[in-house]
Amino acid sequence: AGGSQKLFSLGAGDRQLIQTPLHDSLPVTGTSVALLFQQLGIQNVLSLFCAVLTENKVLFHSASFQRLSDACRALESLMFPLKYSYPYIPILPAQLLEVLSSPTPFIIGVHSIFKTDIHELLDVIIADLDGGTIKIPECIHLSSLPEPLLHQTQAALSLILHPDLEVADHAFPPPRTALSHSKMLDKEVRAVFLRLFAQLFQGYRSCLQLIRIHAEPVIHFHKTAFLGQRGLVENDFLTKVLNGMAFAGFVSERGPPFRSCDLFDELVAFEVERIKVEENNPLKIIKHVRELAEQLFKNENPNPHMAFQKVPRPTEGSHLRVHILPFPKINETRVQELIQENLAKNQNAPPASRMEKKCVVPAGPPVVSIMDKVTTVFNSAQRLEVVRNCISFIFENKTLETEKTLPAALRALKGKAARQCLTDELGLHVQQNRAILDHQQFDYIIRMMNCTLQDCSSLEEYNIAAALLPLTSAFYRKLAHGVSQFAYTCVQDHPIWTNQQFWETTFYNAVQEQVRSLYLSATEDNHAPHLKRKEKLPDDRNQEKTAMDLAAEQLRLWPSLSKATQQELVQREESTVFSQAIHFANLMVNLLVPLDTSKNKLLRTSAPGDWESGSNSIVTNSIAGSVAESYDTESGFEDSENNDIANSVVRFITRFIDKVCTESGVTQDHIKSLHCMIPGIVAMHIETLEAVHRESRRLPPIQKPKILRPALLPGEEIVCEGLRVLLDPDGREEATGGLLGGPQLLPAEGAL
Repeated sequence: AGGSQKLFSLGAGDRQLIQTPLHDSLPVTGTSVALLFQQLGIQNVLSLFCAVLTENKVLFHSASFQRLSDACRALESLMFPLKYSYPYIPILPAQLLEVLSSPTPFIIGVHSIFKTDIHELLDVIIADLDGGTIKIPECIHLSSLPEPLLHQTQAALSLILHPDLEVADHAFPPPRTALSHSKMLDKEVRAVFLRLFAQLFQGYRSCLQLIRIHAEPVIHFHKTAFLGQRGLVENDFLTKVLNGMAFAGFVSERGPPFRSCDLFDELVAFEVERIKVEENNPLKIIKHVRELAEQLFKNENPNPHMAFQKVPRPTEGSHLRVHILPFPKINETRVQELIQENLAKNQNAPPASRMEKKCVVPAGPPVVSIMDKVTTVFNSAQRLEVVRNCISFIFENKTLETEKTLPAALRALKGKAARQCLTDELGLHVQQNRAILDHQQFDYIIRMMNCTLQDCSSLEEYNIAAALLPLTSAFYRKLAHGVSQFAYTCVQDHPIWTNQQFWETTFYNAVQEQVRSLYLSATEDNHAPHLKRKEKLPDDRNQEKTAMDLAAEQLRLWPSLSKATQQELVQREESTVFSQAIHFANLMVNLLVPLDTSKNKLLRTSAPGDWESGSNSIVTNSIAGSVAESYDTESGFEDSENNDIANSVVRFITRFIDKVCTESGVTQDHIKSLHCMIPGIVAMHIETLEAVHRESRRLPPIQKPKILRPALLPGEEIVCEGLRVLLDPDGREEATGGLLGGPQLLPAEGAL
């Protein structure tokens, strides 16, 4: 059990104690972290910390084997709650020095006698523990912590390690502040890094995507949403951390909503706001750091009153005696007999396992921007009103009003809030059964959709394109009897549709919502045999329950369910994922098969908007999606020699289905049935589009409104037909450009 202890003696008047920490998940460091900062200094250790988190190679060298072990352990422990998942060798034997040339990241320690051998390494960050220096090769670009976290961490470490620095310039400095003893100082430094990770990962649970609950939870992390909401899309440090193997392990270990919790879970859920409020008050920072340090210290020393150990030391100069009795040789046979006797005793004894106390993991606060930027767009209320009015005019067939407001609405759609407003308004009209449009309305809606999709960055959360996805299959116009043209045929020229990361993220969001609905309906209707009538909740409380809340309840009940009930729940989830896979296969066919299927040049040219170039560039450079994966050339229509568009679409969709279904635990039989289904769906869709394309070409062009000749007053005459005009900026719009006011409108060319 946590905090258990064992007293023993070797029979030489000694009294020795072994005790286990309270929580296995928290690292045990002794004084190694404090020693590492003493050896290398704050800045150097922070550089090594960033190097390890961004998967660089780190090598320590020292004349002391003990210090090598301590330094490696200290650096690894600073990563908590992340766990290092690459080669970790505190003392590398001489025969294995070639390991230093391996391509994988590592943390390795070597003795200083091999100093000449290691200086030839070009891609390794070398730390000299005895000299207190680190060497970063020129070829390595070391990403650093984002501001203001970097400055705050440096300041907090300085307060702990150099408390006199802040008052060093005072004319009458206060009495010298004594440092904490080395064991407590070690925990205070670790507390600073624990606070750092709580701030860095604030709100991470709101970006978890729940795919399956039973038999084992399957959880993904929506990285692009997290980066976008934190305002760190362009920060390469956090991007590398989220794409790393350590974070993949973090999500799989800490993602489930019902498990044993530790200090980090409480800190990231309840203390982040306190850290933010106190960031400018050194006294409060030190107080909080010491509170955390006390908990870390108690974890390693759960019974401090019992921690007294007695180990007799040799007297001074005893090694200089002439007559020293040699240590008696140990009887190997007797040692082996004792081992076998104790093994026989323990064979029948139950395994000593620590009982885990599981609980619902607190969700914590939502994700917020790291810089506290004001995310409201300047004059956004007016811009949203313009978009709403324009959509209302379109559906009310007020053509003149629509023509007046459409340019302003299209300009407003450069802002994210306006794009979200568009999807919400169009969704309301679909609910009101107003999805059948005439030709003019259809043209306006398509223009607004294309304008919205044009500005959907691959580094955003994909939520705008995902919200438009069902709308493209809802709005349509009738071309002839039995022939309808849907909006998806006119919004295909956007690279987002060939971005596999977008489809994965959208699929996982949809599955999470379906799994939530599955268990909500089971709770309400009491279909599930294990739910008692008294557990039913009012509708309003059910609506507030997130997928994670429901998952926690299901995981709590799982051990008490019968095998038949467990199997039934697994089958229901399997069917949910399978039905969503079929639905998404149809959506992908809609958006990947062009209206004119004869234009196979789309697959061969490298022009902008081309499927292959668009897909490869976006997916390869994208920071989103599953952890530690590179699609390389597997993420687009790479086979340019084969000009059969149907085969290209089938390959793309099959690759997507394979990936998401395998990760979601779908059985091979279901995956094979999907593989057989996809070519048929594509062929049927192409056949349907032939009639749509034929009828769409027969449509007469929409007449543009003509500018009426003005009625002339007596004596007036027209001098010329029109004047070309150029409007120059005069400086008034500079303050409202960019993020605040949308695009710059001037200079602009027009006519009078």
